[in-house]
Amino acid sequence: MEQFISHSPEQTRAFAERLAQTLKGGQVVAFTGNLGAGKTCFTSGLAKGLGFGGRVTSPTFALMNEYLGGRLNIYHFDMYRISSWDDLYSSGFFDYIDRGGVVVAEWSENIVGALDDGTIFVDIENIDETTRKITVTRGKPYENFGN
Repeated sequence: MEQFISHSPEQTRAFAERLAQTLKGGQVVAFTGNLGAGKTCFTSGLAKGLGFGGRVTSPTFALMNEYLGGRLNIYHFDMYRISSWDDLYSSGFFDYIDRGGVVVAEWSENIVGALDDGTIFVDIENIDETTRKITVTRGKPYENFGN
């Protein structure tokens, strides 16, 4: 487990860029954190760290955004409205894992039963208006995830 205290969006992105250097294809980065905690900000740092130069946006309305052309492609999912296995399968989630890029899942507490031992869990906790506590755990810490 690794913890980092971020005092700004720039520090959050820089931390995520460093994490991106450790990523290999076929991995899932699973986020928890309140609305506005910085999950999309973190994802923009991952994308930059993987060599994607475009704009990263929240997939809330699209359900999934693709960021292509870096060292690894990123498939950025919003799992907020996923409430069943049928929903998850119809989202294409498993197909995107098989593409060899990095699958980033916001609101991953809704799909925790579908995540394997190779998942990288990122919990972002609001400390105050600009400060975030970021906890990165590799593996399957279900009993502690999101608490």
